[in-house]
Amino acid sequence: MSVPWLATAVVGIAILFASIAGARAPTIPRWEQRAFRAVNRLPGSLYWVLWLPMQLGNLVVGTAAGLAVALVAGETVATIGVVLAMVMKLVIERVLRRLLAGHIPARQRPGTSQPDAIRRGGDVPESGTSFPSGHVVLAAAVSCVVAPVLPAGWEIAPFVLTALVMFGRVYVGAHNPLDVTAGLGAGLFVGALVAALG
Repeated sequence: MSVPWLATAVVGIAILFASIAGARAPTIPRWEQRAFRAVNRLPGSLYWVLWLPMQLGNLVVGTAAGLAVALVAGETVATIGVVLAMVMKLVIERVLRRLLAGHIPARQRPGTSQPDAIRRGGDVPESGTSFPSGHVVLAAAVSCVVAPVLPAGWEIAPFVLTALVMFGRVYVGAHNPLDVTAGLGAGLFVGALVAALG
């Protein structure tokens, strides 16, 4: 594994473990409640600005977008990497949720865990497990795979889009802040491992 990908994997693990440590509280911490409200209560008009970038966390759309970038760049290895990142996203999300079941009782969707949460869009669940954010895991993992095949100066773009997915998932009331940071950590770790193979 090259130094940049090793560093990315280490950063990802650090973010994931810090998020898990914060999420182990019996209730949503006050600072996290405040951060959630600050984002979730922004004007409703932002929904249409954030809707498109948020789709990059959708399993089908995010994978298809990553494949399109890899194919346009003519990078077969990156194409395989995107598919592998998608598969690993499914695995790591399931493993984390299984390992953490019972250890993070407060980690429910904001519709259940946050007073007066605003849910935007017709597909935001009111209840259920929300840690980590699968949308963010996918977006971060695919970003790691496609960033190296982009033209010089554009490498940061996928990570900016990942940040918009994170912000958007809190804004629409689908996740609490630690859910999305855990997704970022897991996604960077998975993406770095996959990218290092290429």
